[in-house]
Amino acid sequence: MAYSHPSLHRVGTSDSAAPTLWTYTSADPIADVNTEGYFNDASADLTVRDIIFVIDSSTPTATIVNVLSNAAGVVDVSDGLTIPETDAD
Repeated sequence: MAYSHPSLHRVGTSDSAAPTLWTYTSADPIADVNTEGYFNDASADLTVRDIIFVIDSSTPTATIVNVLSNAAGVVDVSDGLTIPETDAD
């Protein structure tokens, strides 16, 4: 699949002195989402050090990535820290 701009949402207001928090929901696996260029269509919105909570709608996981670079419209995010959504009780 591909990046879908309506699925990227800013959390709260933007403060130029702090990274912006975002949520992004997609059926794409994190291996696709964290690939360089995936967020290129959002390059005007994303800045280096922004944090994106990626929700995988097809697998019960959430992954936290951050923007590593955004130059000439090419966005690269980190591999991410995956948070499994399990409940063993």
